[in-house]
Amino acid sequence: MLFGFGSAICTKQIFYINGSIDGGVYSASRRKGVDMTSLKIIPPFYSSSGSSVEILGQQVHSLQCMCGNNMSVPLLAEAVTVSGTEKETAAVIFLHGLGDSGHGWADTMTAIRLPHVKYICPHAPRIPVTLNMKMTMPSWFDLMGLSPDSPEDEAGIKRAAENIKAIIDHEVKNGIPANRVMLGGFSQGGALSLYTALTCQQQLAGVVALSCWLPLHKSFPQAASTSGNRDMPILQCHGEMDPMIPVQFGAMTAEKLKVIVNPQKITFRTYPGLMHSSCPQEMAAVKEFIEKQLPRI
Repeated sequence: MLFGFGSAICTKQIFYINGSIDGGVYSASRRKGVDMTSLKIIPPFYSSSGSSVEILGQQVHSLQCMCGNNMSVPLLAEAVTVSGTEKETAAVIFLHGLGDSGHGWADTMTAIRLPHVKYICPHAPRIPVTLNMKMTMPSWFDLMGLSPDSPEDEAGIKRAAENIKAIIDHEVKNGIPANRVMLGGFSQGGALSLYTALTCQQQLAGVVALSCWLPLHKSFPQAASTSGNRDMPILQCHGEMDPMIPVQFGAMTAEKLKVIVNPQKITFRTYPGLMHSSCPQEMAAVKEFIEKQLPRI
């Protein structure tokens, strides 16, 4: 994916898949070559790679990335980290979408990184996904239906949120205050980031929510009653041509968020022609948001 921020419009993204994709459904996080709308099975919520990392015998090419080895926090054991080039005073935890891994988004974070920020891109566990005929793939929690009223994996969502909170706690113990930690994610990962932040008692720096929705939305605002993030800034972005999570779902999510947190802290941006993917203009907005909320200190 190119990150030339000079172009005036977002280009339509086409995706590709190398080899098997667990029965034909994959996370369309900017992969080139196959239009995901042509697949026979399309989950509602979906979410590539080059860095100096060895994972399961595969070489990925970037000197700024490294795999975590902290066994006390399960998701950090194999997470990809994009290190800062100076003293790290802030952290962004960015979660990939269904079927993807942290590697592709680590590359994306490298392209927009700030020198004082550490970017942590964990991998979701591999679990059977009901929506995809119980096929096993990387997924933060189970997905069961296509509509906002479909049953949700409440236990799985809450368990996944606790795992992300464990990463936050780890960063705090290692010297980065919670209010200098930002959550972010694409598709299912963005959904989990929203839920985690809104139910977290620690005050966080903000959330970047790309092409996603709010899980367990009917439990809010009550679910956020003990949250320390009622005044938290949220950048929500969505492609106007998204065939998997329609932009209307994104707009509904933005309206819901306005009754949970300070509505003046919600920014909802849409991108003409953009499908279930990201584009240079969106990533420029993400970089600007991170820079504003996590300035150098």
